[in-house]
Amino acid sequence: MPLQYSHSLSPTESARFDDMVAALQEKGFAFERSKDMRSFLEAFGFQDWESFAESWNRLGLDRYMADGGRYRKRRYATYALTGGRIERKRHQPHYQSRDYNLLNGGIERWFGPVEDAIATHPVMLSILNAVHLLALRMTPASTQPDSWHAEVHQFRIEAQAGAKGKPTPEGMHRDGVDWVLVLMINRENVASGVTSIHNDQREEIGSFTLETPLDAALVDDHRVYHGVTAVEPIDPERPAHRDVLVVTLRHA
Repeated sequence: MPLQYSHSLSPTESARFDDMVAALQEKGFAFERSKDMRSFLEAFGFQDWESFAESWNRLGLDRYMADGGRYRKRRYATYALTGGRIERKRHQPHYQSRDYNLLNGGIERWFGPVEDAIATHPVMLSILNAVHLLALRMTPASTQPDSWHAEVHQFRIEAQAGAKGKPTPEGMHRDGVDWVLVLMINRENVASGVTSIHNDQREEIGSFTLETPLDAALVDDHRVYHGVTAVEPIDPERPAHRDVLVVTLRHA
């Protein structure tokens, strides 16, 4: 799959990109509002959001929750971002060491694959292209890998009366990668879900809530920790869930 982004962004999008880079360099994270994020992704071929977001209704249950919870659904895919191409890798397990995930780490976790139509969807490709460009901009040329390993996670966190859903059940954490993008897909009948960012001393240095589809958080995983508070239903009689896409990049 060839990369879709233009090598010359419009002046407006180039300035927006510079602002993202500046925020990451200064603070180790950036919070982007949906309007700005949509405009930025459109420079990379973003289109047909509705069919992309609707696929979150077809995720499978995460059966690896060491806390016994049944509140998380997900799908998973990996890619190689190399030169001018995006290549989806053969389906593989997700693995984190217990150094990064004390709750669920230390084992291979096999999740259902991202559907083929979603893995190659214009929205997915626009996101991968944008994050790839960001990683290239943020990484010194001398340390850039020949290929970036990208992991894509579709998450749905469900909440019920008396049973909150935990977006980050492992608590405040790092993911053991280089760069992290968390993109809001949808919030349905949920309260809370506040993202907090912490420095090496575990002191909070920022907080915000991903509320609107395409609100986004960008994180330098080497510099900061992040976590999200549990969500609960506003109306306990109605379904309640929080849907996000998480993309991580690390040296392959």
